[in-house]
Amino acid sequence: MTVLKNTLLNWRSLELQHVLAAQRRIRGIVWQTPLIPAPQLTQSVEALSIHLKLESLQYTGAFKLRGAANKIMGLTEAEKQRGVITFSTGNHGRAVAYAAREAGVKAVVCLSEHVPKNRVALVEQLGAVAEVMGKSQDEAETHYEHLIRERGYVAVPPFDDPAVIAGQGTVALEMLTEQPELDTLLVPLSGGGLLAGTALAAKAINPQIHIVGVSIDRSPAMLKSLKAEKPVAIEEQETLAGSLLGGIGRENHYTLPLIRKLVDQHVVVKEEAIAAGMRFALEHHSLVIEGAAAVGVAALQQGQVETAGRRIGIILSGSCVEPEQYLALMKENFKKI
Repeated sequence: MTVLKNTLLNWRSLELQHVLAAQRRIRGIVWQTPLIPAPQLTQSVEALSIHLKLESLQYTGAFKLRGAANKIMGLTEAEKQRGVITFSTGNHGRAVAYAAREAGVKAVVCLSEHVPKNRVALVEQLGAVAEVMGKSQDEAETHYEHLIRERGYVAVPPFDDPAVIAGQGTVALEMLTEQPELDTLLVPLSGGGLLAGTALAAKAINPQIHIVGVSIDRSPAMLKSLKAEKPVAIEEQETLAGSLLGGIGRENHYTLPLIRKLVDQHVVVKEEAIAAGMRFALEHHSLVIEGAAAVGVAALQQGQVETAGRRIGIILSGSCVEPEQYLALMKENFKKI
């Protein structure tokens, strides 16, 4: 089975075969999550059909386990002995901790002070060492780079890595295997691992499929970077979609060019729309999802994507929420009904 190495591939070399190999490698570690119909949303936006991919039910609570598992399970024994390290807003850190535990590998996760305490605790509960440092993901990344140089850990980047991208692409494989007639996919966008992997796999299967990246207005780092044609740092703000905070890395070799080439449309959603999307998932599907997972639903509810005559798939990317904040938010939103 081919193992992806950054030194052997540029972004043009990534192909469907790498996503298929990832699917085989991570089988048994990652759950093939349900793809369910959303009849109320379908009717309200006058689409032909809408299906929700419930990565919010993934073992670690988010799609991130796919990329992390593919990367870690593909390491050599010598690399595994060195241990692995990553930086994260929470979900990727938890995924690395879980995959490393399954592989018997030491894991270190660097997080910024913006990451909620419950996410730090979840990382530690899985046996990883949590290093909290800096006021942004970029500062956490600086600490991660320092530890790689100092201690020789193997890097497991949260998004800009071919093995991670290929692992995330398995979400699209599952969706299009189960519902091959899907013609539009809505994907949350931050660093771009999920969007790049989804677009790579989906476009290889159906070149005509319409891929939509959904960003939040409080952290549109990829959109600004696409416009500038290079990574752009932005100031992080408080948001319901904390998993979508952060930049795309000071040096981006994979997700930026892949998204530029393969993604058809970009939309941006605001906080009120994100809250409404979270409420929709609870009210109509009894699903607890985090703000980042609600952005696709939010974009449709706000009329930002063409829906007439479309068969749409939406990735609900995760469910890592702070219980007290979530309950207060839902209580406030249901008062508005």
